Amino acid sequence: MRNYSIALIPGDGIGVDVIREGKKVLDTACEIDGGISIQYEQFDWSCEYYLKHGKMMPDNGLEILKNFDSIYLGAVGYPGVPDHVSLWGLLLPIRRQFQQYINIRPVKLLRGIKSPLANRGVEDLDFIVIRENNEGEYSSIGGRMYEGTNMDMAIQNSVFTRHGVERVLRYAFNLANQQGKRKRLTAATKSNGINHTMPFWDEYVQKINKEFPDVKTDIIHIDALCAFFVTKPDVFDVVVASNLFGDILTDLGAAIIGGLGIAPSANINPEKKFPSMFEPVHGSAPDIAGKGIANPTAAIWCASMMLEHFGENKLAKAIMEALQDVLEEGRIVTPDLGGNATTEEFGEQVCRRLRENYG
Repeated sequence: MRNYSIALIPGDGIGVDVIREGKKVLDTACEIDGGISIQYEQFDWSCEYYLKHGKMMPDNGLEILKNFDSIYLGAVGYPGVPDHVSLWGLLLPIRRQFQQYINIRPVKLLRGIKSPLANRGVEDLDFIVIRENNEGEYSSIGGRMYEGTNMDMAIQNSVFTRHGVERVLRYAFNLANQQGKRKRLTAATKSNGINHTMPFWDEYVQKINKEFPDVKTDIIHIDALCAFFVTKPDVFDVVVASNLFGDILTDLGAAIIGGLGIAPSANINPEKKFPSMFEPVHGSAPDIAGKGIANPTAAIWCASMMLEHFGENKLAKAIMEALQDVLEEGRIVTPDLGGNATTEEFGEQVCRRLRENYG
């Protein structure tokens, strides 16, 4: 029996709704496989927790999480709690302390979903963005001075280290070399306007490229790259970017495959010294929380990515096939996809199809 332990953090809003369905799909996968056992422990760390305790998680939260095989996160954020509080109080400490320096966001159009890009199908939209997840533009170095006066000022510094840049680039090059359909890597830059960190980034792209002579490499300015995501997405294979640029590109990537509600993400510690974390890209959407209309596609996709991280590739693929079968059939889908099914009905239909397909 292959045993895995997962920390469930449903979070706020629809995070609770969609993680419930993702767990249901994971449990069905274990049931039909027969060789997997998953132990869960659920934590109520969220904005609601913050309003009660003045913190997003307990002081020993990271110590509690470190021995799990994986973390399955819903979404955090709620009116009354500033976004920088919820982000820096839970998500970013987990990413950094557990060295989840690789953020993986597939830009893949699923069967049954129509892209907002005209005349683009599943064969055109299928690539991966690798985002540096621990440093770059999201480094918490800087500060405020003279607040409340006419000299009010703020400084935010970006941090790019050789260690941090090399490891994300090497991961992306390896991915392009081993799994890429075209063996092509595209690196985002802005070295014509950001004259220290971006030339540094470009220099290491060229350096690591020498280790992978079979990988065709392009270095493209972020503004042009955003345009190319829309005008010629079919040319991409693996895209690698710094923290901020990767964040922007992946939200655009989510938009062209049907919206933020569809897209998954994985925060990976490749060495598996610490747990990795899997979370939908979408937010907590408090306006529809508890109404049973949230689309759990991203959460279910995250469950598949989690199994793949565990090496359970057959089950991971089976979940994605079942999910796409349900989407393509279009009978039991949520309102955002033109249906009238509830979140729970959608999740149950994916479980039914998983049993049918796997049997």
